[in-house]
Formats: sequence, C-alpha cells, structure tokens
Amino acid sequence: MNNRVKQEIREWVESLVIALVLALVIRAFIVQAFKIPTGSMKPTLQAGDRVLVNKFLYKFKEPQRGDIIVFRYPGEDKKDFIKRLIATGGEVVEIRGGDIYIDNKRIEDPFIIRQIRYFNKRPYGSSGKPVKVPDGHYYVLGDNSASSKDSRYWGFVPAKNMIGKAFLMYWPPKRIRLVK
Repeated sequence: MNNRVKQEIREWVESLVIALVLALVIRAFIVQAFKIPTGSMKPTLQAGDRVLVNKFLYKFKEPQRGDIIVFRYPGEDKKDFIKRLIATGGEVVEIRGGDIYIDNKRIEDPFIIRQIRYFNKRPYGSSGKPVKVPDGHYYVLGDNSASSKDSRYWGFVPAKNMIGKAFLMYWPPKRIRLVK
C-alpha cells in the first residue's frame, strides 16, 4: 500500500472513531431515543411511537408537574418506563371522583387531565386515602388510566431513577411533534 492510501484509511478510521465517541457521549449524557412499548400513555403516545429524551435538563432544573418522564422502574433497573409526572416530594395525592387532587386542590392543567377520568382502587392514592409523596420521589400516572401500571400500583419513583424528559416524537413521521 502506498502512503496516500494509508493516509486516507487513517483519516477514515479517525473520523469514525470520533463520530462513535461523540455518539456515545451524546447518548449517555444528553439525548437518548426510546420506543413506547405499550398503550399506557394513550392518547398522547401510542405503542410503537419513538421519542427523544433530554437527559441533561434535570441536572439544572427540577421536574415539573405535567412533564412526560422516562425513568428506571423502581426495583428493576433494567426496565425503562414513560409516564406523566403528577406530584413531587412533599405533595399529597388523591384520586377522587375521576379527578386528581394535589394538596386537596383539583388539577386543572389540560395536559394532565385531557378528558381522562382516573380511577384508583389501588393502595397509592385511592379515593378517601390520600398519600404523601416522600421527599426525593415522584408520583407518576399513565395518560391511559384504564391500561397503565403506574404509581397507583407500585408507589413512588425515586429521583435517582430519573432518566429524563421526553421532548420530541420522531416516529412515525406523520406524528412528528413536540411531546406535551
């Protein structure tokens, strides 16, 4: 091989290594793609939708009620879940008459309620049994109340399990949009 060919191969290899390192850094610390596995977030997200998640945002800003978050399932670090954040540490949650109450005030946020009637016959937040979210934890619900295993069933998400905020649906192409 002559020197010119060797130089070209070396440049290609260097470019590929740099691109790979950048992709790994971006995925590990900034943005990651996730596929929605179930219909628990209907109508907002459908099974098979793909979203981008900002993993960097919550290093500087506290999660807000209504954010759609991705987190590691409590007690099982290998599973990632996506749900809507309803309450943060110190807040009291109750599901009463199909509505969500935080600190005894009915939630009116259209991104949370969206004509969805929440029901709860589970131990965490059932009607007549408000629960207080422990500090450093979150209470999350799927938008599709009838088909979502969420904080009503298994309790609270520790802050350390937070991966990030879903911000963009990029697949399927006809549904590309910001996630709210």
